[in-house]
Amino acid sequence: MFFFGSNRTLGVDIGTSSIKVAQLKKEAGKFSLETYGAVNVAFDTSSKGFDAIAETADILKKLLERTKVTTKKVVASLPNSIVFVSMIEIPEMSDKELKDSIQWEARRYVPLPLEEVTLSWSVYRDPESASHKLKVLLTAVPTAVVENYLKTFKLAGLRAMALEIEALALIRSLVDSSKDAFIIIDMGARNTSLNLVDKGFLRLSRNLSIGGENITTNIAQGLKVSLGRAEQFKKDLGLTDQLKDQIPHSIKGPIETVKNETAQLINIYESSGGKIQEIVFAGSGSRLPGLLNFFSDFGMKVSLGDPLRFINYDPRVKANLSRVSSSLSIAIGLAMRA
Repeated sequence: MFFFGSNRTLGVDIGTSSIKVAQLKKEAGKFSLETYGAVNVAFDTSSKGFDAIAETADILKKLLERTKVTTKKVVASLPNSIVFVSMIEIPEMSDKELKDSIQWEARRYVPLPLEEVTLSWSVYRDPESASHKLKVLLTAVPTAVVENYLKTFKLAGLRAMALEIEALALIRSLVDSSKDAFIIIDMGARNTSLNLVDKGFLRLSRNLSIGGENITTNIAQGLKVSLGRAEQFKKDLGLTDQLKDQIPHSIKGPIETVKNETAQLINIYESSGGKIQEIVFAGSGSRLPGLLNFFSDFGMKVSLGDPLRFINYDPRVKANLSRVSSSLSIAIGLAMRA
């Protein structure tokens, strides 16, 4: 949308159940992590006079104070669930023609009046393609949502320099400009996104209303235990076979849905002659025991994404940082937009 350069940038990932931040400093083309943090959020929306924007801003301010953030310049993520994303192909044309063409194409793909959304797009020119067509990633966000985000950051004393979809931040922090094709699966508390990435460019994105909380609830209901106890079972046992048909069965339902959607993306891409090289997991739900092995029968590499691989950080915090790095993938990728 809009962006101004700075040597320090704060990435802010406002999720459905938590807020994550990461501040990076860029020097000589290399990023260094200066501070990071996360806080769980649980709003009581039934309370009289509840103001989501003010509440979020207040939580964010406290998080910034605790993590000793020094910059006011923010790049923030927009959840996949509220963004309309389409990949379109159009003939090669001038920049002026491109803008007019995208406005026209947007009317076909965006299910809201264009007067009510903020449009943005990125263009990919494949030098190896003989079709002379441009691949355009078109995104549309309800303008009211954008305004709410800007109000939140203003109340928190921050200056929003850019807003972008989560998938682009994940690409930046996990695979960067690799020429291979990947599927990045970001498993959060309530949602999971599947992103097909080719040569560093987002080709397809799907959002599922499935997350770690669904699995915890399934376990609690299946074993008739508290949510706290179910959460501990999930973290300890996951998809392993230690309890045979009990906990694994409770977990496999949601995970099977994610796996089936992943298989569809692979089939769509590989039916056109492409080849997926790797499935990369991210997000707070990605550390589920046995998860990577559960996806191993696709016959390709399956890994836990490492958002620290492209940045420098103090080795003294490596142990603590490694435990939470998967959940910081989006925040770090946002800060890398500098």
